[in-house]
Amino acid sequence: MNSRRAMPHVAISALAVNQPRAMVGFPRNEGDPVQRVLNQVSDELSRITGEMRNRVSETQRRLEELETRNRDVEQLLADAGRGGRFSSGASESPGEIFVRSDAFRNFGGSAGRGVVSAVVQAITSASTSAGGMIAPDQRSEIVGLSRRRLTVRALLAPGRTNSNSIRYARQTTRTNNADVVTEGGQKPESVLAWEEDDAPVRTIAHWVPVSRQALDDAPMLQSTIDGELRYGLQIKEEDELLLGSGAGQHIHGIIPQATAYETSRDATGDTAFDTLAHAIAQSEVALLPATGIVMNNDDLEAIKIIKDGNDRYIGGGPFGPPITTIWGRPVVGTPAMAAGEFLVGAFLDGAQIFDRLDAEVLVSSEDRDNFIKNMLTVRAEERLAMAVKRPAAFVHGSFPYAL
Repeated sequence: MNSRRAMPHVAISALAVNQPRAMVGFPRNEGDPVQRVLNQVSDELSRITGEMRNRVSETQRRLEELETRNRDVEQLLADAGRGGRFSSGASESPGEIFVRSDAFRNFGGSAGRGVVSAVVQAITSASTSAGGMIAPDQRSEIVGLSRRRLTVRALLAPGRTNSNSIRYARQTTRTNNADVVTEGGQKPESVLAWEEDDAPVRTIAHWVPVSRQALDDAPMLQSTIDGELRYGLQIKEEDELLLGSGAGQHIHGIIPQATAYETSRDATGDTAFDTLAHAIAQSEVALLPATGIVMNNDDLEAIKIIKDGNDRYIGGGPFGPPITTIWGRPVVGTPAMAAGEFLVGAFLDGAQIFDRLDAEVLVSSEDRDNFIKNMLTVRAEERLAMAVKRPAAFVHGSFPYAL
């Protein structure tokens, strides 16, 4: 009982003895100071009794919980001693492995003296450990193979057609006999001749099979396939524009129709730049000034490191700009051109492309047994013709030595 509610230093029994007779047997007076003290004492005893009862109940509950845990631990240790797995069904922890080890059981038999050790396997990211719990960081972009730069089409004159063939008349002869004549004299006759030529529209196409599930589950896949198929058309187109034989369904390309380089122009000590200058001069003589140069990529890179007699770079050197022109003509590199060869020409005047069908990519299930296999066919196709109207506008040759 705290000091605030301490009873007065008066014995209750003494009060009862000394109480006046007139007050004995009368009903209890709540306003009496003594009675108030008695009431306070009774209330305090009731409060203390309630608190003690609650504390006893809480203590009993905790003891029961400890007893339950103790039984669980005893059961786990008993299972471990029999070599069994813990009943939780989870993977063994390092502590569980230690308890089940022979070293721990032998340690108990030696009265607990000495040092006990057990090998516990570390948790790693291997597939047999925690690897299955580690989710990969999946990236949505698709990393494709490298692509080559396409250059030849940009050099040629563009055009379109609604037919399957381009027919045109090409002049083959111009014999100019114009001359001065006397009055009444006969005028000289010149000779002009043309021939009809034809550039048929050719088809370039390819396709790939793909499952419907792949296209549905990977939205980026369709656009990737679209881009890859279109790129494949462009690669084949560039090869045909330069090298097509014209036989069968091939385009009749520029190089098979070009004028051969006149090697009589070569001189001792000529560099690659000299050879290209001779080819440009040959086109000038044909009255078709060259507007561009096409080379193999390796050759174009090789001429960057040509040096003079004082070991100085002819071009801009390692810190100069890339080579985009030679002798004032644009130069492009392409793997379609064979190494060691070159093509100089008046590209805009000498040849023209006629597009009949721009590159398109179509997806269809109407192919063989695609429907029952849930497969799709993705097809890319383009149609075009090229007319080399002036073969003399192009000069094709080889460098006199390896670059």
